[in-house]
Amino acid sequence: MKNVHDVLKRKGDDIWSIRPVDTVFDAISMMADREVGALLVMIDGQLVGIISERDYARKVILQDKNSKQTRVSEIMTRNVITVTSEDHIEDCVVLMKQHHIRHLPVIDAGIVAGVVSLRDLFTTIIDEQAFTIEQLEHYIRGEA
Repeated sequence: MKNVHDVLKRKGDDIWSIRPVDTVFDAISMMADREVGALLVMIDGQLVGIISERDYARKVILQDKNSKQTRVSEIMTRNVITVTSEDHIEDCVVLMKQHHIRHLPVIDAGIVAGVVSLRDLFTTIIDEQAFTIEQLEHYIRGEA
């Protein structure tokens, strides 16, 4: 069973973050530029929240707020669910399902080590299953 460390090793450990005082427009622009669905909200390297496209849709667009005037701190999720690099990916999927979230910051020894998305986890699970199937097919055919 693979863990979060395996996912980060494969996808990279890029950490895209924004400050709570920045505008939501800046956050959405950064998400578009980086092709990600969420950003960590950080102050001096410390995680203080997370902002996602879903936050933008529900807390800005649907409430008719102005994204160039609204601060990230006004709509970010403050109580962030996190995991460590040693957590198993299947446990992360369960955690995401329980909390209805799509992104998990990875914190090791108090330091942000990366972020995994539901897509990252599913891709890893699917690739692992494909490898297992391939190995079983080789075994059945008697190939070394």
